[in-house]
Amino acid sequence: MSPLALIPLVAGLLLSGCAMTASPPPREPAPPPPRVDGGDDACGAGRVQDRVGQTYSEALGQSLQQASGADALRVMRPGHAYTLEYRADRLNVRVDEAGVITAIGCG
Repeated sequence: MSPLALIPLVAGLLLSGCAMTASPPPREPAPPPPRVDGGDDACGAGRVQDRVGQTYSEALGQSLQQASGADALRVMRPGHAYTLEYRADRLNVRVDEAGVITAIGCG
């Protein structure tokens, strides 16, 4: 058999291989994250949002925890490592390099 006669045969084999591949099954959307008892503001972060923009101090931290009613307080500074477990009763206070509060939330 001549090499030119093999071209249609090889092309046919390649095309039949493409036709046999099955498309992947459609993906279902991910379920929403579970709701934590107490809702999204179980730590009382909504009650202390007016403190965003203030410079953090230990006294302000105690005031935040008391005003929010949170069971625990965590100050999160840039470049530090933190655990990833979620605690609805914990107030997270994020500060920037200058110690200014940039965000307050539960977690």
